[in-house]
Amino acid sequence: MMSSYRLTKAQIRRCALSLVLPVTLLGAMVIPPQVQSVTAQTSGGNRPLTIRSDVQEYDAKSQVVTARGNVQMLYPARQIQATATQAQYFSKERRIDFSGNVYILQQGGNSIRAEKVTYLIDEGRFVALPESNRQVESIYMVQDGELGGQSAKPAPKTPDLKGSN
Repeated sequence: MMSSYRLTKAQIRRCALSLVLPVTLLGAMVIPPQVQSVTAQTSGGNRPLTIRSDVQEYDAKSQVVTARGNVQMLYPARQIQATATQAQYFSKERRIDFSGNVYILQQGGNSIRAEKVTYLIDEGRFVALPESNRQVESIYMVQDGELGGQSAKPAPKTPDLKGSN
């Protein structure tokens, strides 16, 4: 059974627009559907991870936050931004499952587009799955012109193997 909590508008106004909580303690926080932005901080380093959406629900028993509609995630410490239709933050497992037109932008312009992406927070790893009969798209920014500290050189000409002597 999912536990739902609602706050009055006055209670929401008293809360900051972004709630700052340790990720490991997020399970103790009540996140009403009316709150559109939640900021969590990882234990140890106190690095905020902000999730904004149209609706957010919290299940106290499973300690899962579900964000639906125009989901936006910002994790400055790891220089990650994400958008999706839905995101679920599993505080016990320290993972975030994104679904629905997922786009993740990483440091330096690297990006991932997929139907579903799981972000494993402690490992800093993404697992992306495509929509049926589609593919995942990743774009990696590769520095052109320098390879291993040396300037790139044109490939040598292919020898004429036809025997023109």
